[in-house]
Amino acid sequence: MKRFYTLMLAVVAIASTVMLNGCCQQEQKSAMIEFPEPARPAGQQDVLELRCDPIDTVRIAVIGLGMRGSGAVERLTHVDGAKIVALCDIVPGNVAKAQATLNKAGFPKAAEFSGDTSVWKQACELNNVDLVYICTDWKMHTPIAVYAMEQGKHAVSEVPAALTLDECWQLVNTSEKNRKHFMMLENCCYDFFELATLNMAQQGLFGEVVHTEGAYNHDLRGLCMNDSTGYHDMWRLEYNAAHDGNPYPTHGLGPIAQIMNIHRGDKMDYLVSMSSDQFGLTDAAITNHGPESKFAKRDYKLGDVNTTVIRTAKGKTIMVQHDVSNPRPYSRIHQVVGTRGFAQKYPIEQIGLDSVEAEGLDAKALADLLTRYEHPISKEYGEKARAVGGHGGMDFIMDSRLIYCLRNGLPLDQDVYDAAEWSSLVALTEASVQNGSAPVKVPDFTRGAWDKVKGFSFAYAPGDAK
Repeated sequence: MKRFYTLMLAVVAIASTVMLNGCCQQEQKSAMIEFPEPARPAGQQDVLELRCDPIDTVRIAVIGLGMRGSGAVERLTHVDGAKIVALCDIVPGNVAKAQATLNKAGFPKAAEFSGDTSVWKQACELNNVDLVYICTDWKMHTPIAVYAMEQGKHAVSEVPAALTLDECWQLVNTSEKNRKHFMMLENCCYDFFELATLNMAQQGLFGEVVHTEGAYNHDLRGLCMNDSTGYHDMWRLEYNAAHDGNPYPTHGLGPIAQIMNIHRGDKMDYLVSMSSDQFGLTDAAITNHGPESKFAKRDYKLGDVNTTVIRTAKGKTIMVQHDVSNPRPYSRIHQVVGTRGFAQKYPIEQIGLDSVEAEGLDAKALADLLTRYEHPISKEYGEKARAVGGHGGMDFIMDSRLIYCLRNGLPLDQDVYDAAEWSSLVALTEASVQNGSAPVKVPDFTRGAWDKVKGFSFAYAPGDAK
């Protein structure tokens, strides 16, 4: 009898565990935060691998001529087939400096637009503009890009491309409706190490890539707290005062998303995001402006360190991190974990391969491997890119590829879905953090076409294929 009661208690315990687990799983499933995925408007089709008419000389309007825009003007003077025909900034002095850059490079004077916060619309409306190149503060990226595409122009913008899910959908719908390119200028996709690891992954050196990591860990306290020479009107600090989550996810995410074939055979399924409390911005405010200053006494919502984990539809994982509030060394992490190999860029470049040395290559072997697997794109543009500059040359490679694709009527290296997916983390991570790190579904901006293209690739004109 004692054995019978013992057996019955065990059965009850197992049944209770099963019921409890089932309940928890159901609760966990129902706790997933999901945002609406609007149906594609009637008459529209996706713009995956979009090809448009070739443009022999790409005539460009650059809007926003501050830190990033002024550098873009200088770089574009070195890119074959690019011609800047319009310059726009709310600060007249920035337009004058950009005009001097064109003059020094031997280019004709560009049309000027400045002084008014909406003057950018006039630049977008010019008949002699093919491409609108947007380097404004974050909140203007989507409005300008949407208006430019509605005026029949291709558009590109600095990162992030959008701040809300509504803006992400606006970019997608406008690109699809007008059959115009939109590309987010994610320059880190063109860094030499990132391109090499992309090449290695595509050639199978890492086996099956199962996990990747990326970050934007960059001490920006000095710039954020500088009310004279930092960001115009301190716009970045204002955003960080109002929002939590990861407001700047794409530098780390872009390169690893390409390695993982996001919306080219796999897709981000859902994420979980967690932020530390805010400490660093208040401390920086006290240091820069004093404990009694308005900067020190205001609230800042942005947690110092945000960490986000993403699971893909095919069972892979991605970690993305953000920290601009502490004195940690610059790092984008860029880590690739596969069944047969591993690579990371920060804090030290390291690659380990089952086929060579799983514990990590020594300096000479690493250098030899990176040379052997240098990506064809960095081979083609590398020498000039290093000479022209722009984050070590990756900015120049990005601009050169952009103009090359437009001149040859090719799909761009990054499409509007990349821009929407990568930028959507701004809103999705904040939603997760605000809801106790609840899982959040990542919208499918391709509306079901995420497996239509098989693998990420760069487009080339006939005869130029690498």
